[in-house]
Amino acid sequence: METLQDTVDQAVTFKDRIWNWVTDADMWANVLFAGIRIIVIFLLTRLIIKIVYGLIDQSLERKSVRSSPSSTRRFSTVGELLKNTVTVICNFIMLLLILSEFHFDLGPLIASAGVLGLAIGFGAQSLVKDVITGFFIILEDQFAVGDVIQTGSYKGTVEVIGLRTTRIIGLTGEVYIIPNGTITNVVNYSLSNAMAVVDVPVKMDQPLEETLSLISGAMQGIEERNPSVLAYPNILGIQSMTTAEYVIRVAAQTMPNQKEAAERQIHEDIKQALEQRALKQAEEAEKAKAEEEAQAQAEAEAKTKAEQSAGQERSEREAAAAQEEKKGEKNGGA
Repeated sequence: METLQDTVDQAVTFKDRIWNWVTDADMWANVLFAGIRIIVIFLLTRLIIKIVYGLIDQSLERKSVRSSPSSTRRFSTVGELLKNTVTVICNFIMLLLILSEFHFDLGPLIASAGVLGLAIGFGAQSLVKDVITGFFIILEDQFAVGDVIQTGSYKGTVEVIGLRTTRIIGLTGEVYIIPNGTITNVVNYSLSNAMAVVDVPVKMDQPLEETLSLISGAMQGIEERNPSVLAYPNILGIQSMTTAEYVIRVAAQTMPNQKEAAERQIHEDIKQALEQRALKQAEEAEKAKAEEEAQAQAEAEAKTKAEQSAGQERSEREAAAAQEEKKGEKNGGA
C-alpha cells in the first residue's frame, strides 16, 4: 500500500515539475530573449559578411582599374579567396556565440578544437603545404586562370586555381589535377611575347641568294595573314650545313602563347613559295625541252630536206649522164 502511495506521490511530483516548467514565465522569457539574440547574431553576421564583401569588391575594383588585364584575373581570384575566408571566420564566431546562448562552456570546446587542429596539422602536413603554396601562387600572381603554363612534364591551360590543387587542361584535352605543394617551378607562356623559330632545310644545289630572296618574299605581309605575328620575321641566315643541304633560320616575334600558330604560318608561306618556284622551274624546264625538241625537229626536217635535195640532184645527174652516154653510143654507131 505504501509502495502504491509512493508511486502516486512521485507521479504527482513529476506532473507538478512539468507544470511548473511549462508555466515558468522567467524561463520562457529567457528562451524568448535567447532566440531574439540568436536571430540578431545571425542577421548581424550576414550583414557583416555583406559589408566586408562590398569592401573587398571596391578595393579590388580600384586596384584593377590601375593595373594590367592579367592582374585583374589575379584580383578576382584573391577576392574570392578573401570572401571565403571571411565567410568561414564569421560563421565560426557566430556558431560560438549561439552555443554560448545555450550556456555551453566554450573554454574546453576551444581547447579541444586547438588540440584537434594541432593533431590534424601534424597528420596532414602535405595538405597544409598545398594550401600555403596555393595561397602564395595566387598572392604572387605566378599564373592565373587562362594562362598556358608548364610545370614538370605537364603543359596546358590553367582552368582552376584552388588553395589545394591546380587543374590544367592539356593541349590535346587531358585534364591534370596537380597538388599545389608539388609545383616547384613553373614556365608561364602567357606573360610576355614569344619567339617563333623555324629552320628551313634547303638542298645544296639551290643558290643561297635565290633562296634568301624567296623566303624574304614569302614573309611579306605575314602580319596581315596572321595577327599573332607582331613584326616582319628576321631571316637570320644559315644555321647549319652538311654536304647534302643547308638550313636557313627564320625568327619572328609573336603574341604570348601564339608561337606554334606563327610557326605553322611561316612553314605554310615558305612551302607555298617553294611550290611556286618548283612549278616555275618545271614550266621553264618543259619550255626549254619543247624548244629543244622543236629545234631538233627543225634540224631533222632540214636534214631530211637536204638529203632529199641531194638525192634528187644525184638522180638528175645520173639521168643526164645516162642520156649523154646513150647519145654517145648513137653517134659512134653512125
